Amino acid sequence: NGASLHARAGVNANAALLVNVNPDDLPGTDPLAGVELQRRCERRAFEMGGGNYHAPAQLVGDFLSGRESARVGRIQPTYPLGVTWTAIDEALPSHIVETLRAGIPALGKKLRGYSDDEAVLTAIESRSSSPVTVVRDRSCTALGAPGIYPCGEGAGYAGGIMSAAADGIRCAETLIDSL
Repeated sequence: NGASLHARAGVNANAALLVNVNPDDLPGTDPLAGVELQRRCERRAFEMGGGNYHAPAQLVGDFLSGRESARVGRIQPTYPLGVTWTAIDEALPSHIVETLRAGIPALGKKLRGYSDDEAVLTAIESRSSSPVTVVRDRSCTALGAPGIYPCGEGAGYAGGIMSAAADGIRCAETLIDSL
C-alpha cells in the first residue's frame, strides 16, 4: 500500500493486499490477541523503517524471491514520509508472508502489474478491520446485550467500506423487522 491522495490521480495504483487472520492463527485464546499481533507487526515495521516514520518497502520481485530490496526500481513509492528498502517479511507472521507469496502471482495473472518485479510493497496495512469481534446472535444483537446491534468494521463484521455498509443495512433491516 502507499498513499492515495484525495483525487486518486496518482501515477501508481495504491491497493492494500489483505490476508485473513483467524483466531487459530493467533497464539493462545486471549480475546485481544489480534490487537497484540497488530501492535507487534506495527512496532517491527516502525523499527525496520528506521524509527523515523519511514515505511519498510520491498520490490515485488525481491519479495517473491526472498531477497531484501536495496534500491528503488522504475516504480516510485508513494508513501509521503519516505521508505526504507528492506525485506518486509520480517514485519509479518510467516503465514501472512506465505499467503502473499502465493497470492501476488495469482493476482498478477488477473490484474496487470500486480506481480511486476519492480512493483513496490510498502509495509504494513494492519488496520483494515477490527482485531476483535463483538459476538452477536442471528438477530444481529450482541450476545448478552439485547438492543445493541454491533455492526461493520469496528465490531469485526466487515473488512472495508462496502462490506461495512452491507452489514449496516443487514443490521438495520433486522432491527426494523423486530419492531
